[in-house]
Amino acid sequence: MTDFAFFRLPNGHAWLGLGPFTESAEMPEGTAFFVNDFDLRDARPWKQPAKLVEITSAGDLQAVVGQAAKVKVVWEKPRTEGFKMAFRRIRREVVAERLTKMVPVLTECGLLEEGDPASLLHAVMGAPDNLWGYGRVTEGGGFLGATPELLFQREGDEVKTMALAGTAKPGADDAFLVDVKEIEEHEIVAGYLMDRLSTLGEVRRDQRHLCEAAGLRHFQTGLSVHCSLPQAANDLVRLLHPTPAVGCLPRTEEWLGKLREYRSFLKVPGFFGAPFGFSHAGAQHFVVSIRGLGWEGQKLTLPSGCGIVGGSAFDHEWRELRLKREAVVRLLGL
Repeated sequence: MTDFAFFRLPNGHAWLGLGPFTESAEMPEGTAFFVNDFDLRDARPWKQPAKLVEITSAGDLQAVVGQAAKVKVVWEKPRTEGFKMAFRRIRREVVAERLTKMVPVLTECGLLEEGDPASLLHAVMGAPDNLWGYGRVTEGGGFLGATPELLFQREGDEVKTMALAGTAKPGADDAFLVDVKEIEEHEIVAGYLMDRLSTLGEVRRDQRHLCEAAGLRHFQTGLSVHCSLPQAANDLVRLLHPTPAVGCLPRTEEWLGKLREYRSFLKVPGFFGAPFGFSHAGAQHFVVSIRGLGWEGQKLTLPSGCGIVGGSAFDHEWRELRLKREAVVRLLGL
């Protein structure tokens, strides 16, 4: 298949949309996927499939796309120089208190030696239950992954979201729970979401807690709001994206412009950190496209990001970037 979109809920229930797709600027009636890049440059991001297949098991997926095939990639070791320069410049702005947080992204590149990356959809379908699966494949390229981060979920007048920031390996929970830098990074994201959601109604915030996602620990805080007025899905995307978990704070045009410059300089694929959505049966589910890979022809990209705040140290962030990429490689069986 060379034209499909895929979305999987954390409970393992998934949908596969087969092309050709009808594109529109606003959410259409019926089932549709929302696919855009980080900068929301696609003026018609809603993609309505010609055919929709409901997937509830690995067997369902195999019946449509065939058996999983071996995929072999030769990865190129990422260099530190460009990322280190971005890190130092961002941290200098943070220390000077002109910037609160920014998320640069390191991208590891690889060359496909065997198989079709689209076949990795089987691994996404089989991801752990607390992850959302996403994917979009067109002729010659695509991206897919399994993300732990929800941008928002809307059903009726209720909007739910989460702050997901702060990362550690399992086994060091006691130290992680009191890690000042990781808590600061998380609270920046939670505070931002509280502020944005408060424009819609009274916000309910859950307690911060630990969650495990594909071999990594994160701080997670759930938030929800009952909207006082109807909200279009596109408006909610613009209200929340990009959160400081993948973007910057303050979220001004000046700093967003700097973030785009760093992403361009570091050659970050457009899908990474972008909103990916699915509208079905009166509910909309939007996730943040992290923990995935992209490809164009034989060239693959495996991005990972880290939040730079006042307490950030380069060696620590470099290890975190590696841990995140390794988690993706394990999950996809590469």
